[in-house]
This record gives sequence, structure tokens and C-alpha cells, in this order.
Amino acid sequence: MPAPPSVRKGGRFLSLMSSAQGPYRVGFVVLAALVMATTSLAGCTGVLDTTVDPRASLNAYPLQIQEGETVTFDARDSDAIEGVITAYKWDFGDGQSSETVSGFTSHTYASFGVFNAQLTITNDQGGTDDITTIVFVNGAPQLNLTFPESIRSGDSALLDASESYDPEGKDLMFEWDLDWSEDSDNDGDPRNDVDAITDTVLVPTDKSGTITGSIFLDDGNGATLQEVFKLEIMTRRYEVTWKTVEVEYSWDEYLAQGEEWQGNITPGVQGRILDYEGVLTLAQDVIAPQDNFTLNLYIVDDNYKRTEQTAGENITSNESATATVADEGLNGFGEDGIFDSDSAEALMEFLLSNPNARSGQGEWVWTVVAQQADPDPLFAGAPDPDPGNDWTLTVMVKIHVPELVEIAYE
Repeated sequence: MPAPPSVRKGGRFLSLMSSAQGPYRVGFVVLAALVMATTSLAGCTGVLDTTVDPRASLNAYPLQIQEGETVTFDARDSDAIEGVITAYKWDFGDGQSSETVSGFTSHTYASFGVFNAQLTITNDQGGTDDITTIVFVNGAPQLNLTFPESIRSGDSALLDASESYDPEGKDLMFEWDLDWSEDSDNDGDPRNDVDAITDTVLVPTDKSGTITGSIFLDDGNGATLQEVFKLEIMTRRYEVTWKTVEVEYSWDEYLAQGEEWQGNITPGVQGRILDYEGVLTLAQDVIAPQDNFTLNLYIVDDNYKRTEQTAGENITSNESATATVADEGLNGFGEDGIFDSDSAEALMEFLLSNPNARSGQGEWVWTVVAQQADPDPLFAGAPDPDPGNDWTLTVMVKIHVPELVEIAYE
């Protein structure tokens, strides 16, 4: 039988078997020692492989915002459990992400929608934890406003916002302030009036210039939109040609002695007064004394007065007594041309309001006064021996009248 192996220790050889224990006893002791060593090493390996995860905590505010607003994220209550938190990774749910070393950040949501924001934290043990929250972003109303690019004074402009919409499909509320130069609600602020609440509105115009206004949209969920609009209003263009016309006025009445008649005309509304003539004619007298009437003209705005009497006109019974009031060249002739104006009425007023061509433009007052109209009938119902009480007034006015024809811009 071969000799048992030996380990040298301290200069001596020790036998792995003693004669007293026998070979089997020694083998069992060695195997037991190997098992214990293996078990001990396995325990140490388990300690090295164990990872402690942190615990994430997240507060986000506000969770309901409008498009373009910012949410604050606070994870400072997160617990590393062991060690320290080394990283905060943020996924905001809208395609944007970031990483910070502190548990506090913010993010602006540029578009509407519902977003799952997720935070992942990592500690120095290599452990991780994540937590999510939901952010609701309300979309702003989308304005689609159309109106005419070219507007002439006197036209009405259609402002149409009917194609405007809310991204989430909510019904929109419309408020129009149609003119910032007018304070229609008399609150001292001309830019906050509510002149209309429909999705379309028709704006009348009466003069050239710029009308500035605004439209305000509200989705009823906190999202609003205001936009300013400007309407550029142009003048109209007219070709003006002048022509001369004669206008006749005529009256006939009966006046007893001492009575007065009055008639009013305004010939200047048609054009520039050039000349006029007023002739008062009395019926022929048969019995003397002859009648004596007075014809007066008063143009109010010009304080223009003219007076003539019929005395001495009817010398014989074959002639009628007359009185004539006349004048020439009160105003100059107008010039043909092309003119821009807000309206035909405004242009007419301009053409007739020339300081050098205004004579006779206002009210004319004609007066006939019977100073002498005798004798009267001797008996009631008898024929009047003095038919000169009957008279006729004929007025002829020569006027230079502008004719306006609207033309297009070249």
C-alpha cells in the first residue's frame, strides 16, 4: 500500500492520515472543509450582487394648462434609500426630455394634448425608480379671418371668421370691437367694446381712411385669442362735367291792399348760380288809381337784398304793371375734371362750397307786398273794378350744374 501524501509544515512532514483514524476519516474531514468554504464564498458573492432601489416622488403643478404655458416638476421628496440620488431623467411626453442633478425643473408645452410626463431617478448604488403624471394642455382657438382687401367709401366690408375653430372641437364665442376710435359702451376705453357676437359681421363705411378694430375668441375653457384687423378704405373717383340749365319758378295770387305774400326757393342746391331774373306782373287796371306793388328778394346766407316797385309802370290801360329784380355773374363757371371723394354727395358739396362760388347757394325768400290796390267793389259780390289785385311772379334762374360719373381707378 503506498504511503499517504504529506504537507510540509515547519520543517516537518505531516501525514494527512493518522494510523488511529484511518484513511476514511481523513477524507470526510477534507470534504467537509471544502463544502464550508464554498458555502462561505457563496454568501459573500450574494452581498456583492444585491442592489437597493431608490423611491421616486413627483409633484407637478399645474396639471391643466393652456397651450404655451409652463408646468413645474418637483421631485425633491424622492428618497435614495441608500446613498444619494445621482440623476433625474425627465421625459415630458411631448418628445422633449432632459436630465438634471437636482429634483426640480420646469417645461413649456408648445402644443395642445394629453401628455404622460415620466421621471426616472438613479442612486449611487445603481438602483432606479420611475413615476409618471398626466398633463392636460388646452389648445388655443385658431382664427381664420377674411375681409376685402379693397374697400371704397360707402361700401360695406364683410368680416368673416366663420372658418375659425377650436382644436378640441369646442364651440367658440366671438366678440368684435369694430372701431377702436369709438367708445360705444362709454366706459372710457374704446378698445374693449362688444359691437357684435356673431362669426361674421358687415361693417358699413361712409368715409375714406383706416378703421382699426379687433376680434376676440374664447373657447370657454380658459383659452382665448385676440387679433387686430385694419380696413383700408379708399375714396371713390368721379369725372365731373358742367352744364348750364335754366330753372323756372312761377306763382300767382290775389292780394288786397296792405297784404303780403312770401315764397321760398333754394336753387343753389343744384349748382352754381350764374344769373337770375324775377318779374312781377299785375293784372291790368281799368279804373284809377293804379295799383302799386313791391317785389323783394332776400338771400338769407349772403344777406343779399333786392327791391323793386311797380309804381309808374302801368301808364296806360294797354300795359300791365311790372317789377323786375335781376342780377348776372353771381358765380363763375365750374371746371371739368377728375375728382376723388368719399361720395357723390360729398363731392357735390365740395364743388358748390368754393368760397369764390357760393353766392346765392342758400335760401331765397321772395316777397310781394300790395301797398296800393284800390278801389274795392262797392257792394259785396259785385265785380271788382280793380283786377290789378291779381298778380303773377315768374323767376328764371340760370345754374351751372355739375354732372358726376363714377369711374374706376386706372
